[in-house]
Amino acid sequence: MATNNCEATDLYFPMLADIYYPIISQGSYGEVKKDWVFDRTIALNAMPFSRKGAGEVTPAVFLQYKDILIGRTKTDLRVTTREVNEALTNILLTNIRSAAGQLIYEETAGPRNGKGTIYELAAYDPHFAPYGEIDYYSFTIRRSENQAVN
Repeated sequence: MATNNCEATDLYFPMLADIYYPIISQGSYGEVKKDWVFDRTIALNAMPFSRKGAGEVTPAVFLQYKDILIGRTKTDLRVTTREVNEALTNILLTNIRSAAGQLIYEETAGPRNGKGTIYELAAYDPHFAPYGEIDYYSFTIRRSENQAVN
């Protein structure tokens, strides 16, 4: 189903996003350096985490969740196109857009002004179909504090 590292969208996965993994190296002072490299474009469905129907919602609680999205994807994000397993902390999603290419989550200020917001994976779980096969993967992503990553 995937061609040119881009999955097809459908009714359940109507959006596209770009996935980046790091090349990890060590700096001259021993610090870890991550150079983020594009891997592929995936089909997904993502939406803001909300507390609708939870009764009273205070502004302070809402602010805790404003940069969090929940969603699902049909492919395992922990495995690169080179079939290398990556840790959840080594996965970035960005350029979440419609099938027509319109950015849905876009930065409006700072170093990525006009570009897609960068998200880090916070949680990731497989969901099984009735016969024990993995049907899809659900995830929670949060806006990265470092939007200056290229």
